Amino acid sequence: MNANEPAFVANNLAQPNPSAQPWLRLWPGVVILVLQWLIILVPAWIAPVTMAHFMGWMLGSIVGAIALLIWWLFASRLRWADRVICVLVFGVAAAAMLLFCHPSLGVFGLILHALPIATTAWVLWLLVTPSLSWQPRRAGLLIVISLAWAAFILVRMDGVDGSLSSAFSFRWSPTPEEHFLNELASGKSAHAPAVDAQLATLAPVTAEPRPDDWPGFRGAARDGRVIGVKIATDWNQHPPRQLWRHAVGPGWSSFAVVGPRLFTQEQRGEEEAVVCYEVNSGTELWAHRDAARFSEPLAGPGPRATPTFHNGKIYALGAAGKLNCLDAVTGKVLWSRDIAADAGAKVPTWGFSASPLVVQGIVTVFAGGPAGKSVLGYKASSGEPAWSAGEGQLSYCSLQPAMLDGVEQLIVSTDRGLSAFQPIGGNVLWCYNWPVDKMYRVVQPTLVGDSDVLIGTGMGLGTRRLHVRHDGNAWAAQEVWNTLSIKPYYNDMVVHRNYIYGFDTDLLTCIDLNDGKRKWKAKGYGNGQVLLLADQDMLLVLSEKGEVALVETNPESHVQKAKFQALEGKTWNHPVIAHGKLFVRNGAEAACYSLAEDSGPGQ
Repeated sequence: MNANEPAFVANNLAQPNPSAQPWLRLWPGVVILVLQWLIILVPAWIAPVTMAHFMGWMLGSIVGAIALLIWWLFASRLRWADRVICVLVFGVAAAAMLLFCHPSLGVFGLILHALPIATTAWVLWLLVTPSLSWQPRRAGLLIVISLAWAAFILVRMDGVDGSLSSAFSFRWSPTPEEHFLNELASGKSAHAPAVDAQLATLAPVTAEPRPDDWPGFRGAARDGRVIGVKIATDWNQHPPRQLWRHAVGPGWSSFAVVGPRLFTQEQRGEEEAVVCYEVNSGTELWAHRDAARFSEPLAGPGPRATPTFHNGKIYALGAAGKLNCLDAVTGKVLWSRDIAADAGAKVPTWGFSASPLVVQGIVTVFAGGPAGKSVLGYKASSGEPAWSAGEGQLSYCSLQPAMLDGVEQLIVSTDRGLSAFQPIGGNVLWCYNWPVDKMYRVVQPTLVGDSDVLIGTGMGLGTRRLHVRHDGNAWAAQEVWNTLSIKPYYNDMVVHRNYIYGFDTDLLTCIDLNDGKRKWKAKGYGNGQVLLLADQDMLLVLSEKGEVALVETNPESHVQKAKFQALEGKTWNHPVIAHGKLFVRNGAEAACYSLAEDSGPGQ
């Protein structure tokens, strides 16, 4: 033993049988392991849900494993046979895990989850067994390494939450989707076909939505504002009353509500489905299915976009790029397009997510194609291509209708920044350049008055307020302020009485609209979604765990008025209020709650 080596190595980490085996130099392995976990965990603590968080996780796992192998092969002082056999077992076990693991893990699971566990098991075994002779210690090490990898063959990854924390289940346990498909096959409950008598009692579909309808993503104006509605806010005296609750297929679509009909999208095995339910009972009225399945490890399977109602028709975009126009009463296909083929675009990492927008007879979606095919416009009546324009290729946003400086336009956030288009011809009116290299934007641009726009960006980049004006054909979008106090990931924001309410990663926050400074922030909702009850100065917050809360739009402090558990499990879908009812869903179930009306000061 080198006299300069630390005493704790000599006393605690050395191989006790020098006649059988050279002294094991373990302290570099311990240092590497500690550094590996610091690289993985510290960015997640100080900069959650940013590129630093993700890259720390990725690099910590990979670089830590490489450093450990270098130490073992060239600085452990063991016999070469022992060094090589351990590395071979480590590699063979990793390959077996990758070959036999559940598809939800794959290379992603190997690198981010299995690799740091396997390296940790390796070092910890050696650290706790200094009293063993080398042969059983080596045999135990080979077994521990193999078991660490084998454990990941037994599980599946059920996605991640908004903080990038992964959920695991035993791979043989039924998934919520499998439970749902069994229920669907049995013809039980809400998914039994509606009978003619039920259909005959439904009110006819009007050409245009009524004031209390909710015709698409985030409402008629796509701003998450509920106007002309007052609900009871004392939920101790007048709690929301559950009308129905049942399983649905996975997906992150929200709802469109028109009269007695409720529209959403689901994954049903190997088919994507646009589904129409009856509002009061949740009974399935019809389902249009396409042979398509999209799934990825982080969010799981299913369509992402919300159907849009317009002029008696439903427009829905599937995660793989199928754009359908359906009769709202029957679900009959009126026309279909493949936007991936039309735009020459690949299916994005997290699927096509744009909820179709219909303005002036043109239905538009973000496609992300090259050479001026970022956004596609189709004739709403026939599906015939009308125009294509724009350069952004990464976005999970929908087109946003806007009236800026007196001119009607469509705006969208992409990896390039913010772009505005004429609804009819698709001419690009203006662009605000805020590139995010190889990244994406998810939240909708938020309109402020008739001349300003908020563009929010996750991964730690923040939010900017822009002032838009024009002189003839010359447009300009000028930054008013930027802030890191609200960094929305996929959580859309609302504006009320000169304040912004939304999520700074997993913190519900209030921001002064004048200068972008934070007024308050609050935990407890995860990465949730927000509706604004504008007539009551109240927020309805749907938490990431399926809780529904009422929070005052109070810029001085966070005041929660009430809260109840509406759903179980990870909930990313936007809530809806229409016809005096609250509609919520996630990737496993949907529910409807009747909301009592506000009865004034006494309630």
